Amino acid sequence: MRTLHTSLRLPSLTRRAVLAAALAAALPAWAAGEPIVVGQVAPLSGPQGVTGRAMSAGAKLYFDSVNAKGGVKGRPISFIVKDDAQNPVETVRLTKELIATASPVAMIGTVGTTNLEALAKDGVLAQRKVSMIGAVSGAASVAQAEGMHVVKASYHDEVARLFTQLSQLGIKSVGLVYQNDGLGKDVLAGAEIAAKKTGVALVAKTSYARNTTDVAASVADMRTAAPQVVLLGATTAAAVEFIKQYGAAGGTATLYGMSIIDTDALLKALGPKGARGYAFSVVLPLSKETTRPVVREYLQLRQASNDANLSARSIEGYIAAKALVKALEGVANPTAPTVTAALAAARSIDVGGYVLDFSQRNRTGSQYVDFAMFGADGKIVQ
Repeated sequence: MRTLHTSLRLPSLTRRAVLAAALAAALPAWAAGEPIVVGQVAPLSGPQGVTGRAMSAGAKLYFDSVNAKGGVKGRPISFIVKDDAQNPVETVRLTKELIATASPVAMIGTVGTTNLEALAKDGVLAQRKVSMIGAVSGAASVAQAEGMHVVKASYHDEVARLFTQLSQLGIKSVGLVYQNDGLGKDVLAGAEIAAKKTGVALVAKTSYARNTTDVAASVADMRTAAPQVVLLGATTAAAVEFIKQYGAAGGTATLYGMSIIDTDALLKALGPKGARGYAFSVVLPLSKETTRPVVREYLQLRQASNDANLSARSIEGYIAAKALVKALEGVANPTAPTVTAALAAARSIDVGGYVLDFSQRNRTGSQYVDFAMFGADGKIVQ
């Protein structure tokens, strides 16, 4: 009887199974719980590996928190990351490969002005209508590129604010050390504009080769010129090496670093004593700014994470990821074209006390700039 009873129910179960399968097949991917793919091509190795890993860790921290709560409208985020080792050719190749094989709704956190300029020149993002959010560069060329969204102030914003503040403090002379590439040349252009506007003399301009720490000549140039302030338009490793060599050579100027320099990595490399007096641009919320909801939630998640790559730079990746998720939540069917349209029209994405506007093609998403300095015991003073 049990066998007969079971056999009598099979047709009904089969019909239900067939009906369920048919309904599932008829549902679009976004309604069936399919993952939403987000891609990143960034340096996980090489001279800028510390920045690439920090950005990736910050983005992953937020995506993981979203997935832990059920994803975006029931769809988990699949975060695919590729290492370009800061090679622009690899940036383009890997981005094309990732788009072709994984169909991401957006890219996030590619690092480097030269790398981002190579992507813009190739045109793959524009052709496939895939946006890049959290592009790690404050260069004008990147802010102006179609579909590229920067979540912080531009390098020109940083430099203009710095020269204005130095002028108000009575500083008369500045020297600039910059990387000889798109990043450094954009900083140089901004410094020349700001010097003319404020009357602060740019008494020395010296460069070093991209993706190296060959700064000995720059150290000698700054010792000869003896400016009151040295501005570092440099990457983290080169900035650390300059500070070491400049101090050893008896340099006495106040050192200001651009926001591209990872302050956690710098403090770790130099130690509290070696970093004391180093000043830097602040273009994203600092960890001590706990009045901002985004900082509180970031710190809470960071404290619960064992990811060694999380650093001061990681909040940039976190903010970019949160802004992207807010855009995803606002579209019915997240695809690369619909997400691109949503980001381009976004005038006010509040990620928690930090607001982004991506609707102005020639501007970065934020113009917030402040300054801070390492004081005693490595503590940040603002």
